[in-house]
Amino acid sequence: MSKLQQITVFQKASSACAYGFSSLMITVVNKTVLTSFNFPSFQVLGIGQMLATIVVLFIARAFKIIDFPGLEKSTFKKIWPLPLIYICNMIFGLGGTKQLSLPMFTVLRRFSILMTMIAEFYILGVKAKPSVQFSVYTMILGALLAASNDLAFNFKGYMFILMNDIFTAANGVYMKKKLDSKELGKYGLMYYNSLFMVVPTIVLSWYTGDIEKASSFPHWTDPIFLIQFVMSCFLGFVLSYSVIICTYYNSALTTTIIGCLKNISVTYLGMIIGGDYIFSWTNFIGLNVSVIGSLIYTYVTFRRKEPAETKYTLLTEEQSNKPQVI
Repeated sequence: MSKLQQITVFQKASSACAYGFSSLMITVVNKTVLTSFNFPSFQVLGIGQMLATIVVLFIARAFKIIDFPGLEKSTFKKIWPLPLIYICNMIFGLGGTKQLSLPMFTVLRRFSILMTMIAEFYILGVKAKPSVQFSVYTMILGALLAASNDLAFNFKGYMFILMNDIFTAANGVYMKKKLDSKELGKYGLMYYNSLFMVVPTIVLSWYTGDIEKASSFPHWTDPIFLIQFVMSCFLGFVLSYSVIICTYYNSALTTTIIGCLKNISVTYLGMIIGGDYIFSWTNFIGLNVSVIGSLIYTYVTFRRKEPAETKYTLLTEEQSNKPQVI
């Protein structure tokens, strides 16, 4: 294996691990803030995450640590429809986290894999192999079995998480498309996604009364809550960055499945955290079937060898501005 190929394997593996870890952390922290502390507004928490992303990237650009194109008249056109997908993905995801137990949240999130697989086929022209399709269908079967006997069924939570699945799939596919175009770069996508949507989200939160409810929240003087709230805000930035990096070095489907693989830990951990999971054997078996599907996918994805004509090696940004086909 050449040095270039070794670097590529490291980039793929490290970006996937970084995304998995940050996704695990933000899921647990968000659940603690929204359920254990009963913070009244997931929209306000989303605003905090967007503001943290804007501030961090603005300061990093000012100190020339990173670089991305400045705001122009054509910027919104270049990034569209990612801002709308981004905010819907965040709001529905946080809403689902608040409404559902973590085990059911994670198992229903696996529908995003099926949606991503379908979206990759129709938008990017990428068809998953039969072994990949089998593992995805196994996950979905387990999710349906678990949902069939969810003793803590919450219709609103189910709708939130299914909408989150749709926007997660759309975000992964369109993110890959925008990254390949090289117009704004990964930092520009993160910055303008948040910048364009933070004001509409603030207006929406004010109109629905969420800002008023959040401002009267009694735990703002609790240092434990404050630490976790701030952690959630900045982990939102870390997660956004890791999603883009993982999608850049891998694929939209791989990014989605890594997010669901971390849910294996969250599935079992969530039976303890939050205190809103109700055990039943049918539900528990369904959760485990879905977990097995995730493990099968991991095996068939990272063991299979892609055909030479479709295998891409991504160079570092200093070496090339676009992927090279080998």
